Amino acid sequence: MFLSFAPMEGLTDAVYRRVHRRFFPEADRYYAPFIAPDAAGQFRRSHLLALRPEENGDIDLVPQILTNSADAFLAAAGTLAELGYREVNLNAGCPSGTVVSKHKGAGLLGDLAALDAFLNAVFSKAPVAVSVKTRLGLHSTAEFPALLAVYNRYPLSELIVHARDREGMYRSRPDRAAFAAAMADCRCPICYNGDVFTPSDHASLRREFPTLERVMLGRGAVTNPALFRVLRGGKALEREELRAFHDALLEARLAAGLPPVFALARMKELWYYMIWLFPDSARLYKAVNKSRNLAAYRDAVSALFSGAAFDPAARFGG
Repeated sequence: MFLSFAPMEGLTDAVYRRVHRRFFPEADRYYAPFIAPDAAGQFRRSHLLALRPEENGDIDLVPQILTNSADAFLAAAGTLAELGYREVNLNAGCPSGTVVSKHKGAGLLGDLAALDAFLNAVFSKAPVAVSVKTRLGLHSTAEFPALLAVYNRYPLSELIVHARDREGMYRSRPDRAAFAAAMADCRCPICYNGDVFTPSDHASLRREFPTLERVMLGRGAVTNPALFRVLRGGKALEREELRAFHDALLEARLAAGLPPVFALARMKELWYYMIWLFPDSARLYKAVNKSRNLAAYRDAVSALFSGAAFDPAARFGG
């Protein structure tokens, strides 16, 4: 089974990837949070710096591009090719309202003719392999057969399917029946994404799709950074190694030059997920969120690790 780490904006940046890889090296591939090029294909210098090979070591990393312009996509892909990347990923799945309203991300799925023209232009000149991360539809998962017919016209290196439509955001149940149909008809390698939070979730997926070879983990892996190891039959996450991972990540963010206030914001965003490993810890979690400086934050985190029950089998969302 090939296991990938999904791109999560504000969370799985270069610093996170390096530290995660050091502590939990079982992920096969990481996808970088999207870059959004302008009309000329230029993107933020900070994004460019985070994608430099020296920032990512031996990590198998695929950059993701968010745009509805084939020219911008190709220009950005060319820049990434110059950095040594051999594959880029098209974001056709982001459900954010501000993204969709601009006909980007999952907004690409609302106009099949425009999507077809976009892909035709991209694949006529792409300097690297191109994969796509998609949802099953904009308004309904019933839209996917028509979408897949478009995707099947092009030599995608991989089709990563988040098994919801855009309307479902992250709330609806993944539509595995629609994914089954996609898996049967897809002409390129297909990867499943959606609500794989625990070994039992993964086992259920394997029973339903015994020939499935690729799975992408997102929220489940941010909640439990050892999830890749556990799915491969390794030991469960331990409280002490989670603490060591947390501390190393905080120090790495500070060492990278992130001002303390922003480092704290990033760590608190991560706690939105990791707190599910600590049942009945509302009071201690509140102290973490209320901390306004590094000293208070470190004290609150220490109290949480030492005073809360820890359940490595807990799942995001309960």
